[in-house]
Amino acid sequence: MKHPQIDTNEGADLSHHLSTEARDRVANPLKDILRVISESPVTDLISMANGDPHHSLYPFRQIMYEVPSVQDTSDPVTSWRNNSGLAQIIHSYKDEECALSIRDAFPYTRAAGLKQCRDVITNFTNLIFTPPNHHVTLTLGNSDGITKVFRLFGEKGDHFLTDEFSFPSMTNSPLAYGVKWVGIKMDSGGIIPEELEKVLIKWDEAKSGRRPHVLYIIPVGQNPTGSTLSVDRRKKIYAIAQTWDLIIIEDGKSTQRHPRTSSDTLPADPYYFLQYDIPQTNSTPADPDEFIKNFRSTLIPTFLSMDVDGRVLRIDTFSKVLAPGMRLGWITSNELFHLKLADYTDSSTQPPHAFGQMFVTEMLSEHGWKTEGFCRWLKSLCMDYQRRRDFLLDVFKREVESTGYASVNCPQAGMFVWIEVFFEKHPRFVRGWESESGGSPVVARTNTGQLLEELFERLMNTQGVVFIPSSTFAIPENPLWVESDGHVPLSDRTRFLRATFGGTEDIIEKGMIRLGKGLREFFQN
Repeated sequence: MKHPQIDTNEGADLSHHLSTEARDRVANPLKDILRVISESPVTDLISMANGDPHHSLYPFRQIMYEVPSVQDTSDPVTSWRNNSGLAQIIHSYKDEECALSIRDAFPYTRAAGLKQCRDVITNFTNLIFTPPNHHVTLTLGNSDGITKVFRLFGEKGDHFLTDEFSFPSMTNSPLAYGVKWVGIKMDSGGIIPEELEKVLIKWDEAKSGRRPHVLYIIPVGQNPTGSTLSVDRRKKIYAIAQTWDLIIIEDGKSTQRHPRTSSDTLPADPYYFLQYDIPQTNSTPADPDEFIKNFRSTLIPTFLSMDVDGRVLRIDTFSKVLAPGMRLGWITSNELFHLKLADYTDSSTQPPHAFGQMFVTEMLSEHGWKTEGFCRWLKSLCMDYQRRRDFLLDVFKREVESTGYASVNCPQAGMFVWIEVFFEKHPRFVRGWESESGGSPVVARTNTGQLLEELFERLMNTQGVVFIPSSTFAIPENPLWVESDGHVPLSDRTRFLRATFGGTEDIIEKGMIRLGKGLREFFQN
């Protein structure tokens, strides 16, 4: 069987980016037959081809979901959590009308996901991101999507580009098959475009192998730093990607809505739809289309929305806005990459489970919340997390900032704050190890790393509170692509702790009290 013809008018020819593995992988013959069958014009087609148990043998005929009624209150999340709001019942049936029936959801299917589910997610993606000429592939969540994309492009000996502090669960994934990372210097606004271009210009293929061709980036609410790329930086980075022929992997669980201000620099924190400090209007539009339009207008443009070449792959997930255990997400990409990802999935993980696809399909359909109702839930979810964030910042000011040993950023998105610890105030802080560096620009010149590790262990073992030290997220530096003049080694800049405000107020307050006490004891010893 042959793949369907690819529309060659969708953008640049980017097939040369595919890994040898992706080029050599062939379509799963059985799954390819399913595609041909699904495209048959015969309406009463009898299939005796596949090994599916007949739907009459499924031990369930109906699935009921009790969900919040998002139309009856301006804050459905609070009402749902307090058991004070109305509920809505959504059904999946085997034999009655619904958006995705049980008999259609549970047979063996193809890798891209069930058509009904892909259709509602594609509609949502088009409404929110307006991507030109892109296709949706369902995944088993964010991690599954990103690791598959890494294998789509990575060869042994390759180097991928990313933030100098990045999420290790993702950056660890391609190491086993020989892909290494190059961390790009950041500031409070995220990756610095000029530093990205500097690495590409300076790259010596004779010493380091082929020039990097993949950039993995969390452009808004970067995990862990909370930094956010301005629209101006996004445009510069996309232009650099065009000049140097980079593929951009946009981690979409980490973007934000932005307040309407004259400032182009938008400090934030992870997870796309968990965004705060959005100016609230006095009234909520009753018209669904108007509500979606207003909601979308608060979103900062994504790399996907500005992609005219097809060089952006965006990874999204329902984990942080519905439930992590759903293990359902999606990749938005050009058609070539979409088909290659489907080939990979057909011969590996197979598509996501039918229960999650049924729920999302019903939720986004006419029988459920629809896209407008989902946007109302997201807006309410932001309000809930903003209250938690504000509570943490108030307690931090009272219990930690007063020590004089630490400060914290104010994230406009996500579930984390980035706490800076002033190790230079510690009596055992040492500066001036240049004589031991051997002239290398990446060797530590202070004992910041040792003090950070000691603080982490003391807070955990003495105070009973845990934060993630910034060294966990640091991408190892290499002198081959680091400027020697004026460079401060990354190990001397690992002076941060990442903390979450996803818990209850009781947990947050106890955690900040213990941090303040722990810092006082640590710095006075």
